[in-house]
Amino acid sequence: MGIIGDGLDRAVQQAFTRPIPKSAGAQMRYLVKQLKGTRAVADLLGVSQRTVERYVKDQIRRPRADLAQRLEDAVRARWQPRVRAQARKQAATAAGLVIHTRARFGFTAAPGTSDDARIRDLTVALPPQYAARFFSAQDAGASEQQLQQIAAEGLGEMYFRDRGRRAHGLEVQFTDVEQVEFDL
Repeated sequence: MGIIGDGLDRAVQQAFTRPIPKSAGAQMRYLVKQLKGTRAVADLLGVSQRTVERYVKDQIRRPRADLAQRLEDAVRARWQPRVRAQARKQAATAAGLVIHTRARFGFTAAPGTSDDARIRDLTVALPPQYAARFFSAQDAGASEQQLQQIAAEGLGEMYFRDRGRRAHGLEVQFTDVEQVEFDL
């Protein structure tokens, strides 16, 4: 995905109530159960069906580093779907989310104002409607640029325009994103 999409996924994963399985065998067994067969898991991970069966039976215990990462990512993406959905719903309807970012911000504003772009570190609480926009866009397969635009609108509204109390007409340009983290 991208830096913003990955940040949203990490924020939702913080809501997990149990850790993912640790051993490769336990992770494989979980995926086999979720995907209902060893062939689907083998296709997902890019290994043979026999390799998956060996992990399930604990005949192989330590995967290669690249396979271990793919395996962990696949399990993490499917782990506790109801907890994940509940956390997203809570953020989108009541709690909102907090965005921590380090990026270049520039502005389009009235003549005579300072619109020079510069790197800023911001931590801003966004209301639930922005969380809902993030999650619905992510579910619809939005690009990183579209998610970045939603973040720019949210940061512009909440931080720079202070919910419409100042800097009317200010348009925020959110570029050169170095880091983004979200908290639910």
